[in-house]
Amino acid sequence: MAVKMRLARAGAKKKPYYQIVVADERYKRDGRFIEKVGSYDPNQEPAAFTFEENKTLQWLQNGAQVTDTVKQMLKKAGIWEKFTTKAA
Repeated sequence: MAVKMRLARAGAKKKPYYQIVVADERYKRDGRFIEKVGSYDPNQEPAAFTFEENKTLQWLQNGAQVTDTVKQMLKKAGIWEKFTTKAA
């Protein structure tokens, strides 16, 4: 079972809103998830995203794989750097 940190779409038609979730990769994009670790709102200017840093770092340390989009957000938030320095 591979666990991934990815985006799950919510919101109305033409007005997306995303939850950043940890989920089994076999589940659908908007389906079951293990835990919510953040959110992303592309409708704001500039686009806004938030993370629960403790939960996010814990999942990364436990081996959760990260999608490319979420990885870019983690880098902008500075969490990815914290994770790589702890791992080294």
